[in-house]
Amino acid sequence: MRDAVIVDAVRTPIGKGKTQGALAAMHPVDLHAHAIRALVERTGIDPALVDDVIGGAVGQVGQQSLNTTRWAALAAGLPESVPATTVDRQCGSSQQAIHFAAQGVLSGAYDVVIASGVESMSRVPIGSQVAGQDPFGTAVADRYPHGLVPQGVSAELIASRWKFTRAELDAFAAESHRRAADAWDRGLFDREVAAVSATAQDGTAVHLARDEAVRPGTSVEVLAGLKPAYYDEHWVQRFPEIGWQVTAGNASPLSDGSAAVLITSAETATRLGLRPRARLHTLAVVGDDPLLMLTGIIPATEKVLKRAGLSLGDIDAFEVNEAFASVVLAWQRETGADLAKVNVHGGATAIGHPLGASGARLMTTLLSVLEETGGRYGLQTMCEAGGTANATIVERLD
Repeated sequence: MRDAVIVDAVRTPIGKGKTQGALAAMHPVDLHAHAIRALVERTGIDPALVDDVIGGAVGQVGQQSLNTTRWAALAAGLPESVPATTVDRQCGSSQQAIHFAAQGVLSGAYDVVIASGVESMSRVPIGSQVAGQDPFGTAVADRYPHGLVPQGVSAELIASRWKFTRAELDAFAAESHRRAADAWDRGLFDREVAAVSATAQDGTAVHLARDEAVRPGTSVEVLAGLKPAYYDEHWVQRFPEIGWQVTAGNASPLSDGSAAVLITSAETATRLGLRPRARLHTLAVVGDDPLLMLTGIIPATEKVLKRAGLSLGDIDAFEVNEAFASVVLAWQRETGADLAKVNVHGGATAIGHPLGASGARLMTTLLSVLEETGGRYGLQTMCEAGGTANATIVERLD
């Protein structure tokens, strides 16, 4: 059976997803293209050899519409003969792109694939694709007659069910900032990040070399002053058990960014003289309760480990998306994972969560952590709106 290997991975620095953010002037196609172009330049791959570009994006509307990955591939300078497609598994979109790319290689349908993702939350605000419309229909409404809830309320329900205090959530968030700031100071992000220096369509100079939302001075005391982000009397009446612990400080910020991963077969890498960094060992995806929504990472972790024939103790590094601190802490409580091995260089609470790019961003960072620590196996998992979750195990190659 063929192996699917990761030759290299690269990401942009993550900008604040607000109008004054460092990357806000940059069109999402150009932002996406930056990571793809950097990946091609770093690997030296002949872009004409790329069989497909599979990109993730969540807000597939406006400037991120019309198969945005196709336009990013062309903007990156890839030949017109290289196809591209855009997938949506919500926050796990580019992790799913990695899975689809690996599956294509394993099946023999592809030899060389780029898996990537983008989100410009400053230019395509979260929820833009819904635009006041009902995305569910009558049958879903009948199946869930009490109604589904926003992700922030799901995060609150998780905090309540696992009985996390505000101090626990804030301490986790503060540690995420400390780790990310330390990683930057020690040069541990240098290899994975392609700084952005460009001129936007309106002539604005865009420059960002470091993740914009990381705050080295963040402390539990500072975070304690923030108000609950999702408090609403409607939800108070429906869920009296909620303690309203989730704030902007212990959740991921709105973000802009992109990332890209080059995946080939092992045979192709050898033939082209490329040195793979990791093997895509095992892939899994699950569905879970769409009300709690964000807990799918728990069964996804169990499923991918079982499929891999590995135990939790075999995993040297974990990347678990920090959409909300309560989500990662609930996952840790249920799995028993050592938090010292989780998001070693900080997570999305500090670095940011550009939705469609986050899966590829986490993979980029996971490779760096494995190489920096000398670990063999890494596990990445991502909670996703609607109650799904991807999990991926990679094996570092010497």
